[in-house]
Amino acid sequence: MSIIGKTVTVTVDRKMGTYHPEHADIYYPINYGYVKDIYAFDGEEQDAYIIGISTPVQKFTGIVIAVIHRLDDIEDKWVVAPFGKHYTAEQIMAQVNFQEQYFKTEIEI
Repeated sequence: MSIIGKTVTVTVDRKMGTYHPEHADIYYPINYGYVKDIYAFDGEEQDAYIIGISTPVQKFTGIVIAVIHRLDDIEDKWVVAPFGKHYTAEQIMAQVNFQEQYFKTEIEI
């Protein structure tokens, strides 16, 4: 069963406009966080990018519009957007490239 199309709430731990806590060269132009109580293959709560909003937030409820499969890593990343917003794979990758550029990925829409 695919997660795409499901409603989730993302708790943001890396707000838009901040830098990665361990890699100071990674700047977050979008909000990034996790979905509480859903665990990824790395044993941590599921990571999610939030696209389609232009302000930093602490929590965000939206719809999963894509899954980024990291082919050279153990985890996938979810892409969450406001209800009714649609993006192409190219538009999504342009927004998450700040971090995904370091991995070999496939995107599922």
